Amino acid sequence: MKSGKFIVFSAPSGSGKTTLVHHLLDQKLPLQFSISATSRPPRGKEVEGKDYYFITPAEFQAQIKKDAFIEYEEVYKDTYYGTLKSEVARIWSQECHVVFDIDVQGGLAIKKQYPEQTLAIFVQPPSIAELEKRLRQRKTETEEALKQRLEKAAYELSFAPQFDRMVVNDELERAKKEVLALVKDFIG
Repeated sequence: MKSGKFIVFSAPSGSGKTTLVHHLLDQKLPLQFSISATSRPPRGKEVEGKDYYFITPAEFQAQIKKDAFIEYEEVYKDTYYGTLKSEVARIWSQECHVVFDIDVQGGLAIKKQYPEQTLAIFVQPPSIAELEKRLRQRKTETEEALKQRLEKAAYELSFAPQFDRMVVNDELERAKKEVLALVKDFIG
């Protein structure tokens, strides 16, 4: 497969997009997860080369200069996230479509570059209060980082109408079925 399709999942942190992506990847479909590069340190049990490619801010900036990304963003000061072109090529070489779990700006950047090849799904939390509860239960953030994430969430929610589909993750099993149906229909 020289090229395949892109299935983009974006949402505020804590919306459940990662849970929905893992469910989708557990199905017997020709899909593979695109591992993003980031300049932030690992959180919790995150594993290099499985959850992210962890690189320093200087290394990230060097890759930007080499035009190595199909999209990237400085989400917070000196905290970059991006999709390496080599990662997409790796997945397509295995005859699979690419599944992304990326921030809103990155998701829209991919959709803009590849409008016909991309299904962009926005996962919406039931409410900001529920989102805060989920983030607090993770116990991975400082109070300041949590406040930043909640402020960013309000901003990110404003982009939901620009996505192809919106899935409200208020009932997980229903959301899983909805996502699976959308992706099966898109990849044929």
